[in-house]
Order: sequence, then structure tokens, then C-alpha cells
Amino acid sequence: MNKFLLFFSKNQSLIFKVFLYLIATVLVIYLLPKGGKFKYDFQKGKPWQHENLYAPFNFTIKKDRLALEKEREAIRATAIPYFEVDPQVEIDAVSNFEALFDASYADSLYRTSRQATQALGLNIIGSVYASGVIDEVHTYGTDQLIYLKNGNEVTEILYSKLLHKEDLSEIISSRTQTTSVTDITPLLEQILKRVIQANVSYNARLTESALEAEINSINPNQGFVEKGARIIAKGEVVEGDKYLILNSLQSRYQSEVWSQSNYYWVVLGYSVLVSLVFIMLLLFLKKYRREIYNNNTKVSFIFFNVVVMVFLTTLVVKYDSTYIYVIPLCILPIVLKSFFDARLGLFVHVLTILLLGFIVPNSFEFLFLQIIAGIVTILTVSELSQRANLFISVGQITLIYIIGYFAFFIIQEGNLDLIQWENFAYFILCGLVTLFAFPLIYMYEKIFGLVSEVSLLELSNTNSKLLKELSNKAPGTFHHSLNVANLSEAAANEIGANSMLVRVGALYHDIGKMVNATSFTENQMNAVNVLDELAPKESAQVIIDHVIKGIEIARKNKLPDRVIDFIRTHHGTSLVYYFYKKEEDLTGQANEEDFRYPGPKPFSKETAILMMADSVEAASKSLKEPTSTKIDSFVENIVNKQMEQGQFINANITFKEIETIKKVLKKKLNNIYHLRVEYPE
Repeated sequence: MNKFLLFFSKNQSLIFKVFLYLIATVLVIYLLPKGGKFKYDFQKGKPWQHENLYAPFNFTIKKDRLALEKEREAIRATAIPYFEVDPQVEIDAVSNFEALFDASYADSLYRTSRQATQALGLNIIGSVYASGVIDEVHTYGTDQLIYLKNGNEVTEILYSKLLHKEDLSEIISSRTQTTSVTDITPLLEQILKRVIQANVSYNARLTESALEAEINSINPNQGFVEKGARIIAKGEVVEGDKYLILNSLQSRYQSEVWSQSNYYWVVLGYSVLVSLVFIMLLLFLKKYRREIYNNNTKVSFIFFNVVVMVFLTTLVVKYDSTYIYVIPLCILPIVLKSFFDARLGLFVHVLTILLLGFIVPNSFEFLFLQIIAGIVTILTVSELSQRANLFISVGQITLIYIIGYFAFFIIQEGNLDLIQWENFAYFILCGLVTLFAFPLIYMYEKIFGLVSEVSLLELSNTNSKLLKELSNKAPGTFHHSLNVANLSEAAANEIGANSMLVRVGALYHDIGKMVNATSFTENQMNAVNVLDELAPKESAQVIIDHVIKGIEIARKNKLPDRVIDFIRTHHGTSLVYYFYKKEEDLTGQANEEDFRYPGPKPFSKETAILMMADSVEAASKSLKEPTSTKIDSFVENIVNKQMEQGQFINANITFKEIETIKKVLKKKLNNIYHLRVEYPE
């Protein structure tokens, strides 16, 4: 048991990566489609590059999307609408007519008898409702057939057979003239117009239901291919029926219901390919990004983003693959470049797109467009701290999508007649969604504890609360930090390091001096040094404590760990040499451990740059009558001494880069201490 615990504690980082690798692989395999994969690539309008293809089994030929849409439109155009009769309306009309007639008819006013007039009115009501009365306005033609539903009975009539209420006067006048009883026309017209109401209305629900049923009954197939029949010969152009048959065969492979044994073989194949992708990612990190590889949080962050992109793409494809280009896959290289670097962002993007090739239709077109878009993203997105850059980059990415899709369509169709213009709207929508990278970066910073260029820009603002406090409590230290930031930034730019990160680290590296500001010479207003009154060991401890106190202040103010690293490492494990020698002179001996900073040593180019710039800038204050020769020798001595002490042994910095940094520091100090010509009074 003890051996197991010892092994686990020694290899916990490796065990975590193996666990992360297995979880990511299983999740991606679970998300991938489990159907077969058509092993031939083909494009419409291009020659068939493979050997003659024969049908491996019987299958039906599927109609293409355009043909199915035309059939649906034809059904909609010729659909017969449903109208419904309300029988209660006629009953109410008869009852109301009789009541109004009894109250309105006077024997002395009309030649036509009461019985004849009443019978004629009821007859008109019956004939009107026999045809049906409608008060709705529809744009149907005179030859439009409709279904008229009366209870459980449905009859088919012409829409023009229905009567409209405004035609009632003409009908009454015609009937009274025919029977030669024109004297009662005004009376009947007055009563009938009041009692006759529409008894026919359009039934939208029944119409839509019938239309949907008819559309669903469309046969998606237009033919049948028998096993062994030749589908296409080598060199034949993939077009027309050949293209339809190949698409149908591909769909059959991808939607095949596999037997249990075939299912396991498919999963095994996916396992191998997905494993290779994630192995390549880990190997890249181990070989070229060792710092990231050693940080389990950063590795988890990268794997998490890959799995999220696969998950989003799977959801969209299952819902409707026409929206595939709405997925903002270019967010991935933007985010990774913001937190790490461009090369890593592009590498991970390409690996993710390779995984998505198993999921999406038209995988070659998809891979080409997404890889090109990813390259454009890496090349155009620079300094996200400037918000306009992201908008410009998104515009360029959207343009690349549109141009690429346009070119693919021309190659496949040979004309623009059938181009799907709505896809351009999808590309624009994808660009707008890509702008979500800004809030996403902020969320990732809080969740994973990472720091981006945007946060670094905010931290570099000298009006921030912590830096203003430093300038008020320790103005000399603040001025020293500004000088070190300028020196460090220039050196970082020269060797290709993260200049924004090293500048921020330089601004905050000495914030621990706020606690005992007057104990440090740069903050003393007179020649009295309070440390001279203490024992050398106690004085050294005050100096060393500024690192510990700086870390405490940084954590209290929630500075990112990458910035705190500069506070921890800017003195490495060097000696507080002045008080060490003083102790040695006073007592004849001194214990180095009492005068040594706790470390750790710098472990990156940026932290190494800060150590050099900090030491050089602080010590340069002691130069008297500085000259170019003195400055050059001074810089060489300080940096060489740090190298001899092994302070840069853990940093991934080369001798060539150190020499370049020396040159930058010499040049900057020469500019700072350049003596003006003394003008005569």
C-alpha cells in the first residue's frame, strides 16, 4: 500500500493526464456518429477518381433536397382548403325570421298574403344555406375546389358556389321578381339581412393537418439499385443521376443500423483515430510547450475546449446540418492564442477540425473552409487588448467563409442558379457569434485561473487601485518599477517573449515594499537609513520579507498567479549581499541561509528578464559619473554573476537570448544616463 501511495504521489501529474486523456477520448467517441463511413470522396462536377464502383447491396435512390422542396411547393400550391359548416346558424336564422316576420308584417300594407310572404322568406333562407354563406375574404379563383365539412360529411365544391352576405339583396330581388311579389321585396330584404349570418368558415387546423399529411407522404425515393449493378466507372463525371446514386449510397452507409459485432468494430476504429489525435496534442505540448504540459490546469483547459467544440457540432448536426456554418469554431484559436500563443492555437484548431470531419456532411469542404478560417484567425487576431482588432478579424474571417463557399459552389454546380443565399447569412451570424470570444475569455479566466492579454492590459494601467497605493506609499519603488517595466518590455520584444506579461510583472514585483517603505533606500527622503540601526541579519530579513509580503498583498488583491510568479522569482535564491558582507565583517562569519531569498528561481523567459532588468536598474543608481564603458561593464558583471549562481537554470532561455537582453539593457541605460551638452550661461 505504501509503495502504491509513493508511486501515486510521484506520478500524480502523469496519472492525471492519462485520466484526462481517457475521459476526453471516451466523450468524443460517444459523440461521434456510430454509422458506417463511406470510404470514397467525390465532388459534384468532378471525375470519379477511384476504380469502377459496384453496388455492395440493394438500396434506394434518394431524391435530392431541391427535388423534394419542389414537390412540397407543388403540394402547397395545389392544396385544397377545408371549410366547415355550422348547422346551428341556419336553425337560428329560421327562428329569428319567424319572430321578426310576425312583428313586422301588416296585412293592410301588402298585396301578397302573410302565408305566401312567410313561405317565400323561409324558402330563400333554405336555398341560401343550401349553398352556404361566408363573410370571410379569400383570394381563391372561381375554379378553386374546396372541401366543405358538415358534421362527419365532407363534400367537394367550387369556392365560387358559396354565397357572400353582400350578394343577399340581389338574391332576394331576383326571387321576388320571379314570383311576381315585388311589393314585399323591401320587407324581406330588411328581415333576411338581419337574420341570415355566415354559416361557413375556413378551418385552418384541418387544412394544415391535411397538407402536412400529404407532404409527409411524399416518397423520398426515386429509384432502386440492385446489388452488383455498376454505379459509376473510373473517370466518369459525378453529376446528375450518378451524383444522386452516390449520395444515396453514402447516406445508406452513414445511417446503416449496425449489428452488435459491426458496432464494436466501428467503435474500435474511432477509438484508434481519436486516441491518435489526443496523443498528438499531448506530444506537441510535451515537446514544444513544456511549461503548459507541466500545468494540469492548462492541459485540462485545452482538452475541455476541444470536447466542447465537438459537442456543439454534434448537437447542430443532429438538429439540422444546414446550420453547420453557424458554429463559431474560430473562437477556439482566438481563445487559445489569447491565453497561450498562435502556434498552439492553430495546432489545436486543426486537430479539432480533423475530429469534426467524422461528424459533418461534405467533410472536405468543411475541413478546407475551417482550416483556412483558422489560419486567417491566427494571422489577423493580434493584441485583443484593442477591441477593434477582434471586430476587424471577425470581418475578415466572415469574408473568407463567403469567398470559400462561393468558390466551392461554382466548382460543384458550374453556375449560380441554385446557390443557397441563406448560407451567407449563416456565415455572417457565425461572425457575430464569434464576438462572444470576449466574455468567454473573461469567464475562462475566472474558472481556470488563467490570464489573457485583455486582463494584462487592465493590470498595466498605473491608475489601478494597487499601483496608485504603491505610488503613494512608496513613490521611489513605484518609479523604480516603471523603469524596470520599460527595460523588461524592451528586452522581451527583442527576444520574442511576452512583453505585456513581463511589463505587468515588473510593475507589481516590488509591491511588498509598501509595508515598510522607508526601509528601502529609494523611498528615503534623507540620509538616515533605519536599517543601519538593526543587526545585519534583521536588516536582511526586512529586505527578504518584501517578497513574502508582496505575495500576500497580491493574493489579497486577487492578482493572477502568472503575475504573482514575478514577485516570487524576481530575486531567485540570491544573497542580500550587502548585509551578508556586513555580518561577516562584524562577526567574522555569516550563514548564507540567513541572507538568501527563498526563491524559487525564475522558470520562464519573462521571469528571467525581470530578474536581470530589476538587478541592473536598482544597482545603476549607485553609478557615479556613468559612461558608456562603465554601463557596459556594469551590466555584464551583474548578469554574469546571476548566471554563475545558476539563477537561470530553470528558465527556458538561451545564451544567445541573454546576450541580446544585455545589449538592450546597455542601450537603454545609455539613453537614460546620457549627459547633455553643458550650455554656457
